[in-house]
Order: sequence, then C-alpha cells, then structure tokens
Amino acid sequence: MAMYDILIKNGMVVEGTGLPRFRGDIGIKNGTIAKIGKIKSNDADKIIDADGLIVAPGFVDLHTHYDAQVHWDPYCTISGWHGVTSVAIGNCGFGFAPARPEMRERLFQMMTRTEQIPYESMVEGVGLDWDWETLPEWMDHLDGIPKGVNLLSYVPLNPLLVHVMGLERAKSSESATPAEMAEMKRLLNEAMDCGMMGFGVQRLGEHSLQADFDGTPMPTDMMPDEDLLELGRVLAERGEGFVEMINAQNGDPLSLGAEEDKLFVERFAEACQRPVLYNVVTALDDIPEAHFAQLKWLHDCNARGLRIFGQGLTVRSPFQFTLEHWNLYDSSPAWNEATQGTTAERMVKLADPEIRKRMIAEDESLITLGVGGPITGLKIQDTPGHPELEKYHGRLIGEIAESEGKHPVDAMLDIGVAGDLQVLYRTQDIASTDPVKVGALCRDQHVIPGISDDGAHTKFFTGGSYTTDLITWLVRDTGEMTLEDAHYHLSYLPAQAAGFQDRGYLRKGAPADIIVYDLENLKRVPEVDYEVAHDFPAGEWRRIQRAEGYRYIMVNGVITFIDGECTGATPGDLIRLNQWKESTTHSIAAA
Repeated sequence: MAMYDILIKNGMVVEGTGLPRFRGDIGIKNGTIAKIGKIKSNDADKIIDADGLIVAPGFVDLHTHYDAQVHWDPYCTISGWHGVTSVAIGNCGFGFAPARPEMRERLFQMMTRTEQIPYESMVEGVGLDWDWETLPEWMDHLDGIPKGVNLLSYVPLNPLLVHVMGLERAKSSESATPAEMAEMKRLLNEAMDCGMMGFGVQRLGEHSLQADFDGTPMPTDMMPDEDLLELGRVLAERGEGFVEMINAQNGDPLSLGAEEDKLFVERFAEACQRPVLYNVVTALDDIPEAHFAQLKWLHDCNARGLRIFGQGLTVRSPFQFTLEHWNLYDSSPAWNEATQGTTAERMVKLADPEIRKRMIAEDESLITLGVGGPITGLKIQDTPGHPELEKYHGRLIGEIAESEGKHPVDAMLDIGVAGDLQVLYRTQDIASTDPVKVGALCRDQHVIPGISDDGAHTKFFTGGSYTTDLITWLVRDTGEMTLEDAHYHLSYLPAQAAGFQDRGYLRKGAPADIIVYDLENLKRVPEVDYEVAHDFPAGEWRRIQRAEGYRYIMVNGVITFIDGECTGATPGDLIRLNQWKESTTHSIAAA
C-alpha cells in the first residue's frame, strides 16, 4: 500500500500564513496533509506534477447565499470554479431554519427580491417537503446532502425572529417580550451546540435596499438595538462564535456608514466579545479618501480590543441588469413601489409621469451616487427585440439625457419602457478600479477581501470571481500585493476570523483543501462581461464568470476540478463550530 493517496510534486508552495513561498512536495493521505517536504514519487498512488505552478490553500468565502443553490449545485459555483473550498451561508440573516411547515414558502419568498434567487428554482431544486424544522435538524440536513465544498452556517436571524414572534410582530419594530427573548436565546444556544457558527444579520432600517418580496423591510431591518445586543451576549457567555453584520440605517449597505451606525457596531462588539464581520468596506473612485477613514475606524476599534473585521467589496465587476429584475434602488420608496409587481404592472408604473416625479425628487443620491455609480453613468448595453433602440447601444444615460433634453431618470426609463423592460443596462464597476486604493484596502490586517454575495443577485452580478480577480490584478499584474499576502487574506485570515482553525493554510495534519494553479495564465472567463447560463432548476438562468488556470482544485484530499472540468466527486464537509476532525476519510476521485 502506498504511503500517500496523492503526491503534489515540485510546486511553489504558498502555505497561507504569510510566510515566504518555497519549492516542495505535499503528500496527502485520508483527506489530510501527511507531509510537506521532499517525497519520493514511488510512495504515492497518484502524482500531480506541479512544476511551474502555485500550490496554495483553497480560498474561504465567508459571504455567500448558497443556502438554496447547494441543493442542486454541490460545488457552489461561481465560487467553486474560482478555487473556493469553504463557504459560509446564513448571511445577512437569510435562510431556511427554523421553519414551521406553513412558513416554508414565505422563507423562499424572502430570498426572491432581496437576493434575486428565482422562486421556481427553489421550489424545484429544494422542494417544499422539508426534512427539517429546527436549526439542529437543518444542520443534519446539510450534513446529509452531497457537497463539493465545505459548508459552514450562521444562524439566520430573520427566520429565527419570525419563528418566535410571528411574521407580523417580527416586522413591526416591536421589542421581543422577555419570554420571546428567552426562547430566541435558547434556540441560538441549541443551534451553536450543534455546530452553527454564530449568526448573520442585516439592519438597513425602514427603507432597506434589500427589501422583502413585497417591498417591506426584513424583520432584522426593524430589530430594536437592545434585542440584537441581547442575542450578542449569548456569544459572550459561550466565549465562541462570530457575527456577520450589515448595519446602515439609511438603507444602503454600500454607503460609507454613518457615525451612529458605526457606534452601534462598536456597542455590539463590546456586548458579544467575539469577532464581528462588518459589511461593507470598500474603496470608491468618486470619494477618493473614503477607504482611509474606514481603515482608521477598524484600526481604532481593534486597538481598543473590539474584534471588528471589515469585509471588503474588492472585485472589479459591474451590475448588468434589466428593469424586469432590478431591485437595488429599493432604499428609495418611490423606486421600490415602481419596480414591484409583474412586468406589465412595472411597465405601467415606470411610464407614469407622477410616479417618475416622486422617483426623481425623493432620492437625488441615486442620481449622483447610486449603487454601481450614478444613474448618469449607466451604459445601454443591449436592446433585444427592438432595432429602433439600437442607436442607444454603448451610450451613457447622462449623455443621452443631455442630447435629448431630459432628466437622466426620464431618459433611462423612456428607453427601458420602450424596450419592454428588457433593455440591458451596465453600471460602472461597483468598487474602485484603482489598484493602489484597492491594494491598500486588501493588504490591511483588519480586512477580509471579497464580499462575493454569490448564490444571490444571480441575474446581474458575479462577485464569486473575486478570488481570481485579486490574484491576477493585484498580485500578478500590478504588484500591489505579494502572493503570500494575497493567500493570507483570501484563506488564512477568513478561516481564523470565523473560528475554524484547522483550515486556510497548508500544514501537516490540516485537511487537504488545496488549489494548484498557473499564475501566468489565470483569468476570469469572460474577463469583462458575463456569460448567461441556463443551468438553474425550472429553466431559470443566471449570469456567470468561469475561470481558467486552476489546474487542480481539491477538497479534503479529493480532486473536484481538473482544468475547469468537474470530476463529480463530492467530498465537502459540514464544518461545525469547535468540532474539528483529526482526519477525514474520503474515497479518492478517479482522475
């Protein structure tokens, strides 16, 4: 019997902790790294020649929404194509447990507008005959389904609030009664006892950018401060877990954050005494020094012992959207109202002059600094089925408005309505494209790059490619980061911040979550625009970016992708809080 199942030979090893790279071999046995060093070739069943290639730990993505998609896509693509081997779900307080049978459809509906996950895909791909109701049953369910990546889960607070308080009261901004709070704390403790990592929460106020399917705020958007602080104290009492938090009471998580919002995050970090993953920090071209203020705040918090990490929106990626599906102007009540309903109903409202007046008057910030940049900076990318509108292709809304003597909102909507809401708009990249700014953000010791949001916003965003973008753009092409620093921030730092301490690096005894890639030929495909893939259940489609240059992707010692082709192996584990395995045994996929 060979000493190793797989031997990776002659690679340039970047082990993830920030230490310098070195040339070496890695021997893998029973899903774990058995040796790093010089290893004889005749000691292994399978040899991977990594000469000229980078060998590194798989990436860890702590902000995804694969809660539904993992049921029909075990590899959680887009992330799985881009070297991600561990993902977190339950982000922003969205999820499917706890859930009484009568709430199942309603929890699906919560994911449709805010996260743009098609309802029909969830019904067909997940089903409504659930084998779980409680949070421990949800974890057992996740444990039992095939996974091509490792999965960890936060307790999603929206279903928790609804389960205990009922939907109407949970969305009312009323405080929980003492009995209700005691029950929520009991359920949170029960969930963490079975391995859930803490909880995720979105607090975006009455005019939430990520609203419910009917345009109303999510339960957590209206959650009183003291209720959230009380749940945070559960983690302090336990001395374990962490929290993913969006807190922007102006409704926009991509805003820079008001002082009172940040002060509450500090109060919360003090109450829970555990790491808080704060969303969102980003560099913006329109506000050149914005990221420095965010970094200064993070440094000041940590200097006072408040463990707050910024989750950085770093990927070079625009939104490409039509008015048939767009929801990310929901922080404006008028835009929210106008973009509710069927396509026919939207057509009527978006053409109504009185509604447009309110859309224009109500929130000028969308015109000057909207999600993905100002409305004037939107580009008309396509007008399918309407040759009379082809004259607008490639033109900016601001330029069209000026040439036609219209307000930019009128110019945008006139074209959109004339094109039956199928007109494809393209925003500017949603974060800065200046490598110096983004490099400063990504190098910071308190920043975890890459809010992929993948599994969500499926019809207009491909944030799951952030890992490949960072390595190619900031390391290879501009030199703003070293390879060692990039892998530290993409693997080791998120794993340690989340508290699962056996992953995110390459060391003897660690699970063999490993990527082997060709740095010179690594790229996103397509690099600029997105591909449309009809690969969701119920015939639904999404926008995607694949990757080239990852020669091998390995999860728990089993190869899941070879040169972009899936092997069909599903070796992913459910990662449970403080329940690490000494070794993990999986059958080795034939290659």
